[in-house]
Amino acid sequence: MKLVNLNKEEFKKFADHHEQITFHQTEEWANLKKNNGWASYYVGLKEKNNILAAALLLSKEIPFIRKKMFYSPRGFLIDYNDIKTLEIFTKEIKQFIKKEKGIFIKIDPYVEYQERDNNGNIVKNGYNNKKAVENLKKLGYKFFGFNTMQDTLQPRWMHVIEINGKTEEEIQKDMESKTRQILRKNEKSSIKTREIKKEELPIFKNIMEHTGDRRDFIDRPLSYYEAMWNALEPSGILKILIAEIDFNEYEKNTKKELEEVEASLKDRIYKHDNKILKMNEKKYESTNKQDKDSIERLNKQIEKIRKYKEKYGNKKVLGTILFLIYGNEVLSLFGGTDDNLLQFQSAYTVHYAGIKYAIDNGYKRYNFYGITGDFSEKNPLYGLYLFKKSFGGHVVELIGEYDLVISNFWYNAYKLAFKLYHYLKKKK
Repeated sequence: MKLVNLNKEEFKKFADHHEQITFHQTEEWANLKKNNGWASYYVGLKEKNNILAAALLLSKEIPFIRKKMFYSPRGFLIDYNDIKTLEIFTKEIKQFIKKEKGIFIKIDPYVEYQERDNNGNIVKNGYNNKKAVENLKKLGYKFFGFNTMQDTLQPRWMHVIEINGKTEEEIQKDMESKTRQILRKNEKSSIKTREIKKEELPIFKNIMEHTGDRRDFIDRPLSYYEAMWNALEPSGILKILIAEIDFNEYEKNTKKELEEVEASLKDRIYKHDNKILKMNEKKYESTNKQDKDSIERLNKQIEKIRKYKEKYGNKKVLGTILFLIYGNEVLSLFGGTDDNLLQFQSAYTVHYAGIKYAIDNGYKRYNFYGITGDFSEKNPLYGLYLFKKSFGGHVVELIGEYDLVISNFWYNAYKLAFKLYHYLKKKK
C-alpha cells in the first residue's frame, strides 16, 4: 500500500461513493478555499490499482516561519475502525506533509460518535464509533475532546432528519403539532419559497446583514457570497432559497375566509331562528361566539395587511437560507430573517422547502447543521435546538477534531503565535 497523488477525476470517483462524503471533500470546495490562499492536494492510499482511502488536503503557509499547516475538511475518507489501514495511511500522510514542509494536519471526520435520539439522549444498544476515537488516539492524533459548544472549525453537534425514502406525509407525522400548524398558517398567508439568481445575491446579503445586527455577529461581505456562488452554484452544490409573502394574495385569502365565516354564521342564525334545524342552545351560542371572534380577528388582519402593503408594496422577502447539497444530504448552512417581519416565522417554510427538496430528489438526509451538545434550558442556544427539534429527526454527535503533529517544535510555536494573534485582535 502506498500514498499517491490522485487526479481530480480519480479522486471524485472514489469520494462520491464513500459513505462519509460531503461537499467539503470536493474540487468545488477546494476551488472556493483557493480564494483564501489554500492550496489543494488529492491523495489516495492504493494497493495495486485499488484505492483504499483518500482525502482532499488543504494547505496554507504560516506567516513568518515559512512552514505550512494542513487541513482535511471532514476527512479523511477512510474506515477509522480498520486500524491497520489507518496506521499505514497515517504513516504515509506524515511523510507527505513533512515533504511539503507542513508542521501538522487537522482533521474533523464526518463520523458519528454514538447514536442519539431527538432529545439528545444516547440510544440504548445503538451504534457507536468509540473504536475509531481510540484508534486515532493510539496512532498519535491529538484529540480536542468531546466539546459540547460550537468551538471547533466545523460543528461537532448537528440535528438531522433521516429521509431514506420517506414520504412528505411520513416526515410531517414526526413533526411537533405546533410546527405543522405554523406551516399551514404560512401557506394560508401566501408565503412561498423560490430559488434566487446570482443578480439577487444583494437581497440575501441584506437579510444576513440585518440578522447579524440582531444576533450580534459580523456578517461577511457580498464578495464572500459571490465567491461561494461562483465556486459552488454551477455544479448544483449551492442553492439559496428565499421566502416571499404576496400581500395581495394574502388579502384575497383572508377576505375569502371572512366571507365563509360570515356566511356560516348567518346561515346558522337563520336556521335557528326559523326553527329549521334543532340545535343545542349552549353549543349554538358557543359556536356563534367563536365565529364572531373570528370575524373580528379577520377584519383586523385585513387592516394589518393593508398597512403592510402601504409600507412594503405588494411583495416582500421575509427570510432566506443558503443550502449546500452534495452526496447523501441537503444541508442548511446559514440563513436569516427580516427583523421587521419576524411574526411570520418564515424560517419554518424555508426549512420545509429544503426538506421537500431532499424528499423529491432522493437524498438520504436533511441536515439542519450546527447545534450544541448542551440540552439544558440554561444554554443560550437552547432555543435554536428546540426549533430544529420541532421538525422531528435526531441529534448527531461526531467523533470530533484531531491534529496529527509532524513537528512538535513548530507546532507549539504556531499555537503560541495563534494565541497571541487572537489576544491582540480581541484587545484591539
